[in-house]
Amino acid sequence: MPLEIYLDLFSQPCRSVYIFAKKNNIPFEFKKIRLFEGEQYQEEFGKINVLRKVPAIKDGDFTLAESVAIMIYLADKYGTPDHWYPADLQTRARVVEYLSWQHSAIRIHGSKIFWLKLMIPKILGTDVPKEKMDSALEDLDGSLRLFEEKFLQDKPFIAGQKISLADLVAIVEIMQPVGAGLDVFKDRPKLSAWRDRVRAEIGNDLFDEAHQNILGAQDMAKCIDSSKLEIFKPRILKLFL
Repeated sequence: MPLEIYLDLFSQPCRSVYIFAKKNNIPFEFKKIRLFEGEQYQEEFGKINVLRKVPAIKDGDFTLAESVAIMIYLADKYGTPDHWYPADLQTRARVVEYLSWQHSAIRIHGSKIFWLKLMIPKILGTDVPKEKMDSALEDLDGSLRLFEEKFLQDKPFIAGQKISLADLVAIVEIMQPVGAGLDVFKDRPKLSAWRDRVRAEIGNDLFDEAHQNILGAQDMAKCIDSSKLEIFKPRILKLFL
């Protein structure tokens, strides 16, 4: 049975898994789960991932959730190049350090901007208080400063001279608020240069393919059926407002 990967490329973690698998020529069957239509709550997907989240994989009888765990599993199983998840103890520790930090920093703040700037006002029809937006922008700015000063420093990539899972996870998260119309790279030459290096290492075509949906999110918002998100509205507003 082929490896099955359950994805929605609007999701940052899904993009990281998709890029990693495609870049490393890992054969898989793309199983699309439309998050905005609630397909993650269908009975069949619940058998794959009881957490009701994507990405998820099914490899024979083995199922696995969480993007970082999935990429490490694929790296080990398919023997991907060492730079992705280095064998050297200290280099790997740098990768793990970033992956451990980013959940409560880049990921949460980038996601919040996407919802506050685009999804909540444009699709859910709820006004976002200025102080909420200002606070979210401040939080994201602080995280991006830390990313540059602590994790990137003057290195080409987070773990040193070569791209790793840390850079892959970082770039998909940092691109998320871009999809809502916020140019996070403006006036950040170091961040912009790093993005360009990561894009070149991934390959321009693959990078653009993976980010096509998110960069078209503002147009998508004009035609999405908001009624399909109505059931999630109280939960979303409680989370972000």
